[in-house]
Amino acid sequence: MFCYQCEQTAKGEGCTKIGVCGKQPDVAALQDMLIHSLKGLSVVAVEGRKVGVKDNTVNRFTCEGVFSTLTNVSFDADRFVDLIHACAVHKRALKEKVKAAGGKVDAVEECRCDRKSKEELIAIGETVGILADQSENEDIWSLKQLLIYGIKGLAAYADHAAILGKSDDAVFAFVHEGLAATLKKDVTVDEMVGLALKCGEVNLKAMELLDAGNTGRYGHPVPTKVPLGARAGKAILVSGHDLKDLEDILKQTEGKGINVYTHGEMLPCHGYPGLKKYSHFYGHYGTAWQNQAKEFDAFPGAIIMTTNCIQKPRDTYADHIFTTGLVGWPGVMHIADKNFSPAIKKALAMPGFAADTQGKTIMTGFARNAVLGVADKVIEAVKGKALRHFFLVGGCDGAKPGRNYYTEFVEKVPKDCVVLTLACGKFRFFDKDLGDIGGIPRLLDIGQCNDAYSAIQIAVALANAFGCGVNDLPLSMILSWYEQKACVILLSLLHLGIKDIRLGPSLPAFITPNVLNVLVENFNIMPIKTAEEDLKAILG
Repeated sequence: MFCYQCEQTAKGEGCTKIGVCGKQPDVAALQDMLIHSLKGLSVVAVEGRKVGVKDNTVNRFTCEGVFSTLTNVSFDADRFVDLIHACAVHKRALKEKVKAAGGKVDAVEECRCDRKSKEELIAIGETVGILADQSENEDIWSLKQLLIYGIKGLAAYADHAAILGKSDDAVFAFVHEGLAATLKKDVTVDEMVGLALKCGEVNLKAMELLDAGNTGRYGHPVPTKVPLGARAGKAILVSGHDLKDLEDILKQTEGKGINVYTHGEMLPCHGYPGLKKYSHFYGHYGTAWQNQAKEFDAFPGAIIMTTNCIQKPRDTYADHIFTTGLVGWPGVMHIADKNFSPAIKKALAMPGFAADTQGKTIMTGFARNAVLGVADKVIEAVKGKALRHFFLVGGCDGAKPGRNYYTEFVEKVPKDCVVLTLACGKFRFFDKDLGDIGGIPRLLDIGQCNDAYSAIQIAVALANAFGCGVNDLPLSMILSWYEQKACVILLSLLHLGIKDIRLGPSLPAFITPNVLNVLVENFNIMPIKTAEEDLKAILG
């Protein structure tokens, strides 16, 4: 196997025996095989659009398939076999539709993967992975990987949005265009850079759709106090990202004496009026995804994993953790039909919390409407020099050494500056009391990783208010990355022309020196140093 799609890849170079994430070689090969199959399906879909053939089932399937290969989503080999088989069936059917409409698909390779065993698919997958064509120009090869990882993040957001009934064929069209382009041998560096930036542009649309789905269904987030302690009683813990899953769980547990807690990226859900209305939606438990083994081990109730971020469950809680959606782990009970009664039954059978426990209270819910609702105070504070600078400190958290930088950075940010944050990177400092500036909290939790859309809208609105460009604002972005959603958000920021981004804790292994030079020359993207050095460079 060879995989280097996440920040914690072995030795900063690539996982070759077993994934740092826990991915086994057979799963790695099947994921490579699925991506290869989806590229072939995409070639047919691109040709189909030329002759007016669009298939929404294929669109949704493509995004679900790509999303399944994102870091920490699914580790279940059998599920990947099913996806590869389904991809072959979709490709064959779509090819017939396109051919009947006059499309040129005769040269497209026939796919018979639905007739192959798991062992045969693993063997093929080992030949079509990242290292399959070492003869290609290394910079184009690097850019193709960047594009694929960007598409993985884009597909995730498109899938989240589609679950809430929000979609746009332009998003699906690009997913197919981008995947198909990675099969081409005659592309240039400039063409690949253009496709990577286009991926960032299309991702803005996907995040806008997801934002519309979330706010349209649950209302705009409002500043909300969230307890970190526990309430006596039975308990269910919900992790991942999916608001619709949380809503279903809240509805199905209503009146059953079960308190529902969030974990990880579900924390911002407490700010949505349509979710916080449930009286048994209590508080937040635990921190970021990489600490789940220890934290889940101590949780006295059922645990439900939505979307991504699962790690290998310990034996001590393997019988009361459940997956849903695209998440999968061998041997863990999967709830495919959104009937969460097995998890509810397990929660009722477990002890729950024996007594109320006091903990800190933290704030969330500072999405764009909440922040822009006090924009006049923000503008006044800046003009009056009470507020000197904004720092967006956000992104993915992880276990690799060096991430304490983000804690130290926030602790050392001067008291006349405000920290905006989003995604699970916030768990390095989310419970710190930074005080306020004239009633404006100095730590503003904007939301999940996809709420980068909110952060962008805040920045654009402030730039308009001050009559300048976003790059001219007293705003600096200090970002951490781990997986592919972070990759596509970075591409979105680059598409917008955002400069001077500091990225860490290390740079992607799949970026060659020449590609890095392009990013440095055009966007002045730079690695983090120390908190003291970076603050001095930014503030003077």
